[in-house]
Parts: sequence; structure tokens; C-alpha cells
Amino acid sequence: MRGRYLLKRFLLMIVTLWVLLTIVFFLFRIMPADPTALFIGASLHPDSQNMMMEQFGLDKPKLEQYFIYMKNLFKGQFGISIRTNQPVVKMLRGKLWNTMFMMGTAMGLALILGVVIGTILAWKRGTGVDTGGIAVFLALRSAPEFWLGMIILLIFGYILQWFPIGLMLTPGRAYTGFFDKYFNWDFIHHLVLPVFTMSIFYLATPMLVTRNSILDILHEDFIEMAHAKGLTNKRIMFRYALRNALLPVVTIAPLMLGFAIGGQVLLEKVYSWPGMGRELVEAVSSMDYPVVQAAFLFLGAIVIIGNFLADVLYSYLDPRVKVG
Repeated sequence: MRGRYLLKRFLLMIVTLWVLLTIVFFLFRIMPADPTALFIGASLHPDSQNMMMEQFGLDKPKLEQYFIYMKNLFKGQFGISIRTNQPVVKMLRGKLWNTMFMMGTAMGLALILGVVIGTILAWKRGTGVDTGGIAVFLALRSAPEFWLGMIILLIFGYILQWFPIGLMLTPGRAYTGFFDKYFNWDFIHHLVLPVFTMSIFYLATPMLVTRNSILDILHEDFIEMAHAKGLTNKRIMFRYALRNALLPVVTIAPLMLGFAIGGQVLLEKVYSWPGMGRELVEAVSSMDYPVVQAAFLFLGAIVIIGNFLADVLYSYLDPRVKVG
């Protein structure tokens, strides 16, 4: 029965990806802006203009363009960038990994710290630790993400000079492959500030959800039974209450991921991080259809797959979930 449920969720994920891709494809093509205006001038000979339109497949009806694009997509081909005349896959492959490392590390850290701190605040409920912790992290969550990034960059990058002020690697540094690029101290040194900014910004959500869930669970019968057995408060909190409080956190994790992608664009601009966010902004401003479609598909796939994995994890964490 669980297999049938997961199959349905997987098929729904595929349909959602298709709907996302279709909307993005037609959305940019009904806009009045013309992507060819960047490189096709009015003085260019009409035959040359038609040849360039044909090169990018923009001379065909929109519906025909759509079917051609879907056909190429099944072959793993995302087209040629109108702006750079390079294969889109080649342009975005490295930038996708850059974004994944930054956002994945930050969101993982935010979830782990949020659960731990939320558990501690629930344990210390009603005390100064509880009140102060909520006030501090809500204040950090209320601040604009780009502003928070600039303040952290100013303090730790310009004033204290503990960390680099931007980029992903020191200019001029050569790397020999994937492992050497992402698993070295220079990359980690550049990664600290953007990850720190994003993690403390999103930490408040899992923290408050965990705290409130634990406070609700502490009134359940099985918690009273654990007290009756003489178990310590620490063991009850972390062994029994926390396990059940993780279910709402699993539910909100994909939603956090969706919001984080929007914030990722701003932080990549602040920290000059060469990721998908910066590339997407440049592609949208220049109406580079192939790059925009691929970037939206990749970023949307992260959120949609995250929701699917949350459904899978939820069905295992909570046996009460009906998967029939």
C-alpha cells in the first residue's frame, strides 16, 4: 500500500514539473519584449534577421516551438543560450552545483539548529532563555535577507576581515576537478558567510514549529506515562517529545526550501556567488528563453523533489498516515 502511495506521489511530481515547464515556456513568449532585439538591429539585412530567428527556432509558431522543446528535453538538450550562444546545460551545470552547495548547507544547518534550539526553548519554557531566544531569532527573521547579508558582510568581511567579502573561490586559484573545487578550505572559507546568513534567517521557522509542537505533545497521555515511569525530563524531552514534534518540521521543510530559492537570488547578488540565482536574473533581464526555462526547471525541481521526499519521510515517521 505504501508503494502505491509513493507511486502516486511520484507521478504527481512528474506532472507538476511538466506544468511548471509549460507555464514558464508560454509565459515568456506572450510577453511583448523581443529577445532578438539584443543582437538583431534594424539595420541588419532582412535575410540575416530571418536566418538568426531560424537559428534559435523563433520563426516557428509557439505551439510548434513547444513540442520541439519538449522533444529535445527528453534527449537532455535544453537549447542554446540566445545571449551567449553556448549550450544551456554547459552554462548552468556548474552554477547549479554552486547553488546546491550553498543553499543545501544553509537549509540543513537551519533545520538542525532550529530543531535543537526549539527543543531547548520548550524545555526552558517561561524562562528568560525562552523569551530571549524567541525575540532574537524573530528579529533576525524579520530583517530583509539582503540587508542581513550586507550587515554580516560588513562586520565579518570588511571590519574584522575574518572571511572573504565575495565570490566562491580566490581569484586565480586553479582546481583540477569536482572534488578539488568544492572540498577545499578556500571554498569553505568563502562559503561560511552566505551559509551563516541564510541559516540564521530561516532558523526561526523550524525553531518555533518545534517548540510549539513539543509544548502540545507534553500534554499527551504517553508523556504522562513516561513521567510515571520515573524517566528524567531530559530523556522525555529528547527521546519521546522531540520524535513526535519532528512531523510538523518535515511538513514545513519543503515550504522553507521554496522561500529559500527566492532569497538565494538576493544573497548571490550580495556575496557575488556564481550560482543559479544570478544567472536567472541576467537571463530574465535579457529575455534569454532557453536559460530562463532551464533555470526555472532546475530550481522548481528542487522544491518539487523536496516535497516528494518529505512525503516519503512523513509516511515512515508517522505510522498513522494512511497510505492506502
